[in-house]
Amino acid sequence: QWAEPFDSASLEDLSALLAHANSCGLGLAVAISPGLSMRYSSSDDRVALVKKFEMLANLGITSFGLFFDDIPGTLQWPEDQAAFSSLAHAHREVSTHIWDALQSFGGTQLMVCPTTYWGDGQESYLEQFCQGLDPQIDVMWTGRSICSATLEASDALTFAETTGRKPLYWDNFPVNDVAMKHELHIGPYERREPALWEASRGIIANAMEFAEASKIPLYTIAEFLRDPHHYDSEASWNRGIDLVAGNHDDAQAVRAFAENSRSSCLSLSDAEPLNDALAALELSFLSHDYELGARAVAELATRYEQAAGHLLSQQMTNKQLVLDMRGWLDSFELGAQLLRHLATLAAKRQWETSRVKELETYITRMQKLGKRVFA
Repeated sequence: QWAEPFDSASLEDLSALLAHANSCGLGLAVAISPGLSMRYSSSDDRVALVKKFEMLANLGITSFGLFFDDIPGTLQWPEDQAAFSSLAHAHREVSTHIWDALQSFGGTQLMVCPTTYWGDGQESYLEQFCQGLDPQIDVMWTGRSICSATLEASDALTFAETTGRKPLYWDNFPVNDVAMKHELHIGPYERREPALWEASRGIIANAMEFAEASKIPLYTIAEFLRDPHHYDSEASWNRGIDLVAGNHDDAQAVRAFAENSRSSCLSLSDAEPLNDALAALELSFLSHDYELGARAVAELATRYEQAAGHLLSQQMTNKQLVLDMRGWLDSFELGAQLLRHLATLAAKRQWETSRVKELETYITRMQKLGKRVFA
């Protein structure tokens, strides 16, 4: 639908969104993705694309995106194959055309997502695309991977050498789409070098579809961007939970759950209190101090049972946050029950095969829910 003009209802919605963003001190950028069907050499297609951007500009929007990601990696139309030497050449020409038009409408920023948007920053497509491209046009980049474990200034410098501009990072966190749908990314922002503030044009965070839950990691991203050299991921994460949860009791319950939902491409740790309790239980077998191990698991079970009960009750102030986390909270509640059962078996030293198999029923039920909790 990239070539279809916005209808009046869509324009009204966008206008209201722009006004709301302005009232919050935020800028609003709107992107169009024409790459699946556009004939890059077609004057009619270019006119249609320019017209759509013009409609946005007439609302007062000045920042725009032109996205060529997740499309075939070669030219598809015979007329384009005749007109351009490569896909990168076609994208450069269209981007230049759009940028020239946007400037006449009062546009101040064009962000282009290339078809090759991740790698080591030395890709042939990237070099061809940026050769002769106006340096004012921002080029988006996700880093070494689509979801990059780290973002490093040295890679940004390589990108700049290839493209003639600093990268505008599209950081795929905390988004949890495609192969990550079983994860809820509510851990902190980490493993991004502070020097990126000098080596890049900026960082755009790709949020989850769960807007309220996304606010926890987005808070930590905001603190990183505000002062990257003094950023403390754990302290920031705890502040984010406190802010989004709304009060102390709610925050304590959210924190108990969230410490078991930190798995993502960024995170090197998850469910650390659980790991510690299980390590204590394992040590108790070696030392024959069974009470010590059972107590460690029982104390954690109590904490998680209380948290699950609070989160699944009507006591939570931020009910939308609970709705966002709901699918994972069922697994969290089952995990708390499993820990209680494990603590009971450990305290009574009941390790018969039939009793241990009782634990497997909890694990099976959690697996059927298909949500990743407790790492």
